[in-house]
Amino acid sequence: MREDIREGMHETMTIAPRLKSSDNMTLAAPTILLVEDDGALRTLTARALRQNGFNVLTAATGAEMWVSLRTSVVHLIILDIMLPGASGFDLFRRLRRESNIPIIFISARGSEEDRVLGLELGADDYVAKPFSTRELAARVSAVLRRGGFEGAAEGIADGHVPEVLCFDGWQVSLTRRELRAPSGAIVDLTGAEFDLLSTFLSHPQRVLGRERLMELSRSRIGDSSDRSIDVLVSRLRRKLQASGSEPPIVTVRGVGYMFRVEVSRA
Repeated sequence: MREDIREGMHETMTIAPRLKSSDNMTLAAPTILLVEDDGALRTLTARALRQNGFNVLTAATGAEMWVSLRTSVVHLIILDIMLPGASGFDLFRRLRRESNIPIIFISARGSEEDRVLGLELGADDYVAKPFSTRELAARVSAVLRRGGFEGAAEGIADGHVPEVLCFDGWQVSLTRRELRAPSGAIVDLTGAEFDLLSTFLSHPQRVLGRERLMELSRSRIGDSSDRSIDVLVSRLRRKLQASGSEPPIVTVRGVGYMFRVEVSRA
């Protein structure tokens, strides 16, 4: 291993942040960092992503990933779980301590336990191998849109006011995909969490079963199970629960979930 790569594992890094709306005007294409140790699959996937209009950087190990993040602006990471040395899960945990760059897991480990763990950690998506490169490119585009790369600046020049929904002092901008707490602080949500919240806001005070939630949600977890939906609901509920207050999402035993509070438009 080269010395500069070895050093990259220990140095304090400056990692590119998640895109802001103003970045849309200056970036022609997002840069994707593909971290995959299988050389043939890495080459094939990188080529397919480039053909779909993305700039692509590649890395075979976590150490090489850190070097790329130190030297390049990266807008999304595709991260294999089974890597030599530190696993993708371990790398994800460190990444989340230092950055909120969108991350998509890819793995031959497609079990429910692994998908649930990826959701619990806060990944933006999880794609099991073998996968279609067209599907992966579509999922990358969806995650980037949720993060604001495309369309976030639309409506500003013509004076359009983004649609905002309110409940219990909270505000949700559907256009900006932004959740603001009663204190005014912005609460960070993954793409799947925001899609789930939007579904609840569209059906307030109605009981929704798990299958119905999977059907209505736009989140990119088409192979969801009841348990993975439960994990997403639990994470979203924790983020919505202000100190001393009741969470707005309640469990209806044996049926599903209900968003119990009234929702209004600002």
